[in-house]
Amino acid sequence: MLFQDRFDAGRVLAFKLCAFANRSDTVVLALPRGGVPVGFEVAIALNAPLDVFVVRKLGVPGYEELAMGAIASGGIRVLNEDVVQTLGIPDDVIDRVAAEEERELERRERDYRDGRPPIDVRGRTVILVDDGLATGSSMRVAVLALKRKRPAKVVVAVPLAAPATCAEFESEVDQIICAATPEPFRSVGQWYGDFSQTSDAEVRDLLRRAASLPAPSAV
Repeated sequence: MLFQDRFDAGRVLAFKLCAFANRSDTVVLALPRGGVPVGFEVAIALNAPLDVFVVRKLGVPGYEELAMGAIASGGIRVLNEDVVQTLGIPDDVIDRVAAEEERELERRERDYRDGRPPIDVRGRTVILVDDGLATGSSMRVAVLALKRKRPAKVVVAVPLAAPATCAEFESEVDQIICAATPEPFRSVGQWYGDFSQTSDAEVRDLLRRAASLPAPSAV
């Protein structure tokens, strides 16, 4: 065990991000749901605004745990071509699943923000946070989608990651910060004392609490 829970992990990660503290050009975006408690602690420590960046897996019909791709905020779709070609999944099936997940993505964004608009990231430094990286597939989709919104800089920050996955992101983003890269790495959850599922209500509460804090002064 490296971390008691996601809040503990967020506090450890925030220490690695102190160079970004008290900067008016910095935004923290967390991947829900598990990344939000981590991102909350990071945002509080850095005195930065917090928002969510929603990613949804595209499961193969009948085998939903097998991902044939993913979508993210902003209408970005990334396909796992190996799965699609091996199983011969037709375009109309992909489109149908993507449309269903897009509706769920939009519902979650509305629900999580309680009517607050998404934070504008154009020209800003974005710290993209999750509770850990195993294969990194969800984070890759988020990075691709985020780059479409034209931030000045994309920083991926996680409490822990598989060593190879952390290394792979070095060429994909402006900066990657993995607080720990333990080996052997089997799963994210094994390194947490409490890895219970974060609820939608918790996500809403943490975003509401973060939104109530004063904005940082210009730096």
